[in-house]
Amino acid sequence: MVSERTIMGILVGGGPAPGINSVIGAATIRGILGGYDVVGVLDGFKWLMEGGTGQVRPLSIEDVSRIHFRGGSYLGTSRANPTKQAEHLDNVVSALSRLGVTRLVTIGGDDTAFSAMKLEERAAGRIQVVHVPKTIDNDLDLPYGIPTFGFQTARHVGVDLVKNLMVDARTTTRWYLVVTMGRKAGHLALGIGKAVGATLTVIPEEFQDRPVRLQRVVDVIVGSIIKRMEQGRSDGVAVLAEGLIEILDPRDLGGLEHIERDAHGHLRLSEIDVGDVLRREVNKQLTMLGLSVPIVAKNVGYELRCADPIPYDIEYTRDLGYCAAQYLLDGGTSAMVSIQNGRFTPIPFESMVDAATGRTKVRMVEIDSPSCQIARQYMIRLTGNDMNDPVALGRYAALTGLSVEAFQQRFASVV
Repeated sequence: MVSERTIMGILVGGGPAPGINSVIGAATIRGILGGYDVVGVLDGFKWLMEGGTGQVRPLSIEDVSRIHFRGGSYLGTSRANPTKQAEHLDNVVSALSRLGVTRLVTIGGDDTAFSAMKLEERAAGRIQVVHVPKTIDNDLDLPYGIPTFGFQTARHVGVDLVKNLMVDARTTTRWYLVVTMGRKAGHLALGIGKAVGATLTVIPEEFQDRPVRLQRVVDVIVGSIIKRMEQGRSDGVAVLAEGLIEILDPRDLGGLEHIERDAHGHLRLSEIDVGDVLRREVNKQLTMLGLSVPIVAKNVGYELRCADPIPYDIEYTRDLGYCAAQYLLDGGTSAMVSIQNGRFTPIPFESMVDAATGRTKVRMVEIDSPSCQIARQYMIRLTGNDMNDPVALGRYAALTGLSVEAFQQRFASVV
């Protein structure tokens, strides 16, 4: 496949996100019109790190001209991590060299960004690399207010799903604990919860001391249910970020040593049903307080990742794909693509690294930001004002059969 023409490769790493195909399409078209041959590398780094060169496909404008409407990844994806062993990185460099690839567009989240950075370093000038930030978790280190692609579509689809669950909850008088994706940060859970007007949203960032005891998270949910019941409603929906499982004290979960980890060392969250863990514990605590509320745990994670992108993400990702290819055409390398104030702004790889961890930085929800504080104002959850209001406090205590003093002590940690 080696050609006298410059060859640009495109690969996708990590989990799916709406808009991947739009990036592939836009980058391919710009690359070809700029004089490159373009090849798609299948399944991320999986085959390259084994030295394989057979899992690639030539890309033409005709191939990609309409793929931007669809979810999923035209090139597949994987969580294969070439940075764990120097040999794997060398295999990637060697395989790309044999394919004649001297320009590479990587599409992925923080783990793929880290792999792209290390690959560019290992290639020592032989391969120009540019990364396009992709994740529905919205947790890559972009400037405040700039989303990662896929987030807006995931939130849009998530809102539709949770909206239906809210109607079902009221119709059947029950609570839903809805778990959304967000391994480290709670952007998606908060975005869905705020937009849909969920009764409660709980994200990892609101707990400053780590690890967090399971009882504390349970008390936040139980407190919300009690306050809602006192207002005359026995139904509700709590949106929970899956990353809560990462901050919980393993002692409360029977240890996590038995849970498999992926190639990047992360717990395979699909193997831990955090919604069911919380459902069982919330039910137990309510029963101890003499309350009975039907509770259903529902995970809406995988339904969001391969949704067809909404127009926002289609337009956004076409810009990102175009700018990635143009950056390579202009001789650029070692940067992540971003659009800031409507203009392409490369973010150098070295500025993405957290000095403390040596890994790519993760953008967390800013709990004190106006947007987050407004979201909390519309949640139904116990607050300091509740604890300082003798009338309200007396009603909550009476509902649970506790004395006022006992209720204050029981729920002091949630406010």
